[in-house]
Amino acid sequence: MSFELFFREHYGEVVRSLRLLVRDDARAEELAQEAFVRAFRNWRRVAALERPVAWVYVVACNEARHQWRRESRSRAVVDDVRPIVADSAGVVVTKMQIHEGLEALTDRQRAAVVLRYVADLPLSEIGEVMGCATGTVKATLHQALARLRIEMEATDDES
Repeated sequence: MSFELFFREHYGEVVRSLRLLVRDDARAEELAQEAFVRAFRNWRRVAALERPVAWVYVVACNEARHQWRRESRSRAVVDDVRPIVADSAGVVVTKMQIHEGLEALTDRQRAAVVLRYVADLPLSEIGEVMGCATGTVKATLHQALARLRIEMEATDDES
């Protein structure tokens, strides 16, 4: 597969996943672009991998993690949360509930959920991206899903 075809097929999904992870459209675009630039530079090696898109996620998530560390050292991070807009009320409500649920998670939990259920990475690759063992990924996902259930139940009770 050519890099151009790979880029066209995967860029959109990578950006969407990163938006959920970093909660910032511009930052998600920057992370995706940087990861794809690095993939292009190393295309011969990356193309030979079983799932080249997983390599892109690893690069993007590692860069996001480095940015978070730099920011946390210099100041408290205050995110600009943009409202989710759609043309259907039901879709908007669902997206807002998901967004609120993800907001309730820690950065690590949110990363695990996004990489597993949005990016569809296997547990072993998520562990590689997050720099931890597969068992830690499983535990993190378990904790995150339990917390999401509580958040979703609380949202349903408020309705």
